[in-house]
Amino acid sequence: MLRIPGDDPRTPDVQVGPVDLTERVDDALAVQALAFGLSDEEIGVRRHIVLRHLMYPGCRALGATTDDGRLVGFVYGLPNDRAHWWSTVVEPYLGRTGSDGWLDHSFVITELHVHPEFQARGIGRALITSITDRATQPRSILSAIDIENPARRLYRALGYEDLARQVLFPSAPRPYAVMGAPLPLRRPDKS
Repeated sequence: MLRIPGDDPRTPDVQVGPVDLTERVDDALAVQALAFGLSDEEIGVRRHIVLRHLMYPGCRALGATTDDGRLVGFVYGLPNDRAHWWSTVVEPYLGRTGSDGWLDHSFVITELHVHPEFQARGIGRALITSITDRATQPRSILSAIDIENPARRLYRALGYEDLARQVLFPSAPRPYAVMGAPLPLRRPDKS
């Protein structure tokens, strides 16, 4: 368990560690809805997707919880499989940039979200580095909305680079970027 102290006495400490996402799926989707701006209908669709993903071999999840058990962030991922829906959507985009080899031997970060009140405290960084540190694959891939935002800056700081941009997912209103990084992820220089 990794403990992240609060910024001040009014901000609770957070622990990052394993979470049974099947049991906490509604809590996780509540965080995702706030962090990502999802409608109730989108939450319902994503609930089924998350529960299906959690049954895939090698899927792992970590959560960020307060001392009273409140889930304020989560990440889950799994070894990539070219037959999975996500891979079939991104493969042509990666092929155009000569990056489709990244779909092999990669750990996919499927979802990573932190409650807005808890962002900018290193929780997202702790979640993604903790889950990828346990991966047996030599690299990691993910998709993120293709705009400059704190998430994309975090991914770049960890070593992720754009593999393809302007990736269109069915029913997604905005284009995404697919990013990849060698594992282990880069850590801040402490010199």
